[in-house]
Amino acid sequence: MAIIDLTKENFQAEVTKSDKPVLVDFWAVWCGPCQMMAPILHELETEMPDVQIGKVNVDEQMDLARQFRVVSIPTLIIFKNGQEVQRMVGVTSKEELKDALK
Repeated sequence: MAIIDLTKENFQAEVTKSDKPVLVDFWAVWCGPCQMMAPILHELETEMPDVQIGKVNVDEQMDLARQFRVVSIPTLIIFKNGQEVQRMVGVTSKEELKDALK
């Protein structure tokens, strides 16, 4: 399953109405720690096909960043049944993410 670029237009359909757990990465192009997360997310995408992964570019989707009160990036939020269940800020290991998604 591909990593989805999330926007305010598709967020509800892809995240809040998803029947799978969704990991949302709030990031920016200029953010070094965000760039460090990219390969980890691609590995997770391969290793956990039952989890949807989405990315929100905070520079392009400021409304979503405000809606979820994202003040530092990267911020990773796990949604289950449309509800936020866990939030992690900063570079997070693949193992921590896998544990949180189980």
